[in-house]
Amino acid sequence: MTIKPIVKRSRKPLAQEMERDERVVLIGEDLRGGHGGNAPEEAKIEAFGGVLGVTKGLWTQFGSDRVIDTPITESAIIGMAAGAAATGLRPVAELMFMDFFGVSHDALYNQAAKFRYMFGGKARAPLVMRGMIGAGFSAAAQHSQSPYNIFATTPGLKVVVPSTPYDVKGLLIQSIRDDDPVVFCEHKMLYDLKGEVPDESYTIPLGVANYTREGEDVTIIALSAMVHKANQVADKLAKEGISVEVVDPRTISPLDEEGILESVASTGRVVIVDESAARFGFAHDVAALIASQAFHFLKAARSAGDAATHAGPVLPSSRKTLDPWR
Repeated sequence: MTIKPIVKRSRKPLAQEMERDERVVLIGEDLRGGHGGNAPEEAKIEAFGGVLGVTKGLWTQFGSDRVIDTPITESAIIGMAAGAAATGLRPVAELMFMDFFGVSHDALYNQAAKFRYMFGGKARAPLVMRGMIGAGFSAAAQHSQSPYNIFATTPGLKVVVPSTPYDVKGLLIQSIRDDDPVVFCEHKMLYDLKGEVPDESYTIPLGVANYTREGEDVTIIALSAMVHKANQVADKLAKEGISVEVVDPRTISPLDEEGILESVASTGRVVIVDESAARFGFAHDVAALIASQAFHFLKAARSAGDAATHAGPVLPSSRKTLDPWR
């Protein structure tokens, strides 16, 4: 058991799965160094490793056949990953920022996600698309979004939104081993978060929520970075005699509906916190689920907090509009 930040907890499962299964390959921009194919070998070693260094050192360990640098072209990255998955490999593609998924959306939405349906369940596309989500450091409109709700509307896609180093490792390994395409959303403000993580490989099933805190008076349902803010709020409310249960779904497709409804039925009150856009977002979808299947358990109207429906501002004084806790 070691205590390391999420950025290193993302690297370790990639290395472990590449050692375990030679079909696992990495595809993305600057994964092996970012100095170009004609740079001296010594200049490439331990260079960038992606925008936040997650893949640093993996090129030297596994070589250029399995750690593949690409140009800045998201359509080619995901198109290559979809083709590789369809022909027997298990690619992990890095998009840097999920904001740019739109450039590659056809390969994911119309191709990889549809393979199983279009071939009578006989075809599969075991790929993982990793990328950053979330606001937090004045990255402006094109680097501050949390579009996981868009992915969750696509049949055939699985969507993972982890909040802790432990969950990152277990869910990433499970995602790599899954036979369907998985979108793995990593919040940029959590990369330095530290936590205890076993050194050995382990998996966490997709579709199983985590109760990060048990309580009796109200349920808070939150994702990713919002889970930590929910726990902070729970600490403050505890001083006022209010017992809060915090539920982290961890994946939104599949969604642990049973776990959510069980918690709401137990407390009778619920607050849903979501960093995706307010309209047609995760918070309102879960609110609809509760209204249709757990309304008779509610002691008060449900509350949903989500980001404002506009592009992310660059000014620090304005960026709080993307914070559901504003």
